[in-house]
Amino acid sequence: MAQKTITRADLAEAVYGTVGLSRTESAELVERVLELITDALVTGANVKLSSFGSFQVRSKNERIGRNPKTGEEVPILPRQVLVFKPSNVLKSKINKSMVDAGK
Repeated sequence: MAQKTITRADLAEAVYGTVGLSRTESAELVERVLELITDALVTGANVKLSSFGSFQVRSKNERIGRNPKTGEEVPILPRQVLVFKPSNVLKSKINKSMVDAGK
C-alpha cells in the first residue's frame, strides 16, 4: 500500500476547496496556523487540538549511550523533544479505518 505524505500545499489546497478563499489566502492561512503552533511549542506551551491530539515539549536528561559498532560509551546530551499524543477520537477513527479495510 503506497502511503501519501500530506504537504503544506495539500493543506492549502484543501482550505481553498472547502472554505473558498483564494489559493494565496489559503496558503497564508495554513502558514499562519503552523507558525502559531510552532511559536507556542518554542515558548514551552502545550498545544491541544480538540479531536486530534496534543503536542508538548519534554526535557530529556543526559544519559550514557553506546555506539553499537564499537560498544564505546558515549554521553547523550540533555535535549528537548517534541511529543505527540493522539486523542481518543483520532485513535478510534484510525482503528475503525483499519477494521473497515480488513486489516
